[in-house]
Amino acid sequence: MILPELSWQFLYGRLAWALVLAAIVAGSWPLAWRLPRRLLLAIVAASSVLVALPGEASGAWHLGLAFQYPSGVLLGLAIVALLRRWQGGSADRAPLLPVRAAALIALVGAVLYLDAFGLLSRGYYYAGFGPNAAPLVAVLLAAACAFAIIRGRAREQSAALLGACALFSLARLPSGNLWDAVLDPLLWAWALGTLLLAALRRLRRARRSLPQAEAPVVAPEPALQALGAEPFSPIKE
Repeated sequence: MILPELSWQFLYGRLAWALVLAAIVAGSWPLAWRLPRRLLLAIVAASSVLVALPGEASGAWHLGLAFQYPSGVLLGLAIVALLRRWQGGSADRAPLLPVRAAALIALVGAVLYLDAFGLLSRGYYYAGFGPNAAPLVAVLLAAACAFAIIRGRAREQSAALLGACALFSLARLPSGNLWDAVLDPLLWAWALGTLLLAALRRLRRARRSLPQAEAPVVAPEPALQALGAEPFSPIKE
């Protein structure tokens, strides 16, 4: 098991959280696709200053307590999101986290977190520290990502995963564990939210496609007559 240098971890955490936080703010901004470049640069600069503060005043310190270090995949997706905002374009572009990828992340994350908490006790998470298997898996993933990029399939997502594999292989970032390089709690929560929204949209479409039941025709009821009142007729007997 080879762990990264503490100084490299510190630098990575500050830089990664600055870009991830900037991507979240820029994505949540009203009319995000029309975000001016100057404002985008101001958001990145403000995020960098926020995470660069010393000690507990740093936003990275609090984010790290809640979500640990951002994975290389989350960092890559944040960079892609910022580049999309920089280039502008339509809001109808393909989602940054497709439903199939979100389902895979949600499933793998559930297994790993249950294992890390001791509910499965299979050693899946700790295998990410392995000296042989983990680097081999990283190389295979990097080769698959390079092939996908060449074939033009999910280039942005493949580039993010390729960058995560490179960070792990070259510097063992962020924690020396392969799983931490490709998955983190915030990315897992993003995947779960994507699946929930997709399920709600599918349910809404299913409801709209149902045929509307015709309302039954009800015959008008006769008017109630007052007690003791005789019906009036204009015809004389």
